[in-house]
Amino acid sequence: MSRVAYVNGQYVPHNRATVHVEDRGFQFADGVYEVWSVFDGRMADFDGHMTRLHRSLNELRIDIPMSRESLTQVLKETIRRNRVRNGIVYLQVTRGTARRDHPFPPEGTPPSVVVTSKSINPMKSDATAANGVAVVTTPDIRWGRCDIKTVGLLANVLAKQHARDRGAYECWMVDDMGLVTEGSSTNAWIIDEHGKLRTRDTQANILKGCTRTTLLDILKEEGIELEERGFTVEEAQRAKEAFFTAAGAFVMPAVSIDGVKIGNGKPGPVATRLRELYIERGTRDAI
Repeated sequence: MSRVAYVNGQYVPHNRATVHVEDRGFQFADGVYEVWSVFDGRMADFDGHMTRLHRSLNELRIDIPMSRESLTQVLKETIRRNRVRNGIVYLQVTRGTARRDHPFPPEGTPPSVVVTSKSINPMKSDATAANGVAVVTTPDIRWGRCDIKTVGLLANVLAKQHARDRGAYECWMVDDMGLVTEGSSTNAWIIDEHGKLRTRDTQANILKGCTRTTLLDILKEEGIELEERGFTVEEAQRAKEAFFTAAGAFVMPAVSIDGVKIGNGKPGPVATRLRELYIERGTRDAI
């Protein structure tokens, strides 16, 4: 079955889905996006992603394109038309189409809205998590508002390719103080050498991941203590466990960082258990 995309009010074949050449997302990366995990045809962490979407739009002064109810229906219909049971649904909203000029276009220019959805084999993801993955690091060269989920992802693209070039799954970015900020598309976590679960706080200008937020709730329910405190690459390499979180990866164990084995080089019990709990929560609460 061919895939279907939603583009500015129409459902069209994926291979014919287009936006105008002067769409500001294409010209200036002037837009935002969100990605929901799909469990059994339903979206996980729905409210968190929708809240973050509205925040990102407000921060960039992009008009909200439609009501929450209407957008929810578009997302669900795109999932349905693509017959996605397990996978993701992607939403992108830009400032719209206008003559190329750096200032905002005339008031009333409608935002552009694109939605796509695709299936992901959960068995493949589970097999990857069972073995764990490699992580490498690179300097963080992104702009100063990484808390906004914009489509301006060139630095993230370079970081992800840095990982691919070195046979790794993910790349963690490191700031000028030597502290890990986050991954190219993930939030970074460790169980440090003293057994403390740590992840960097979101006041440090990193993205407030929705998977991260759900995991914080799970930690409270399980009585697991967390320190929202940054860590260096060296601390991560000495850690008992390391993992990262994201809508597409859920909770993914990292078994090496820059070639240094983490713990015994296998996924640890904490990351493995948190992955199970997150998937249980996602399956239960998805809408």
